[in-house]
Amino acid sequence: MQILKVSGMSCGHCVRAITRVVQAGDPAAEVQIDLGAGEVRVASRQSLEQLLQAIRDKGYEAEAA
Repeated sequence: MQILKVSGMSCGHCVRAITRVVQAGDPAAEVQIDLGAGEVRVASRQSLEQLLQAIRDKGYEAEAA
């Protein structure tokens, strides 16, 4: 499980957008998002860099927690 700090998330649309972009790279990925903490927990076959880049490409700031 990777834990990422993501800023710029504020609503359900953000949750859906990040979930979709992670699952586009790995349809079996499990994504848990805590808007209040600004955390995204991901269980995926994708590398940390792939996850971070996919989220950044959607316009969010992301880094490893």
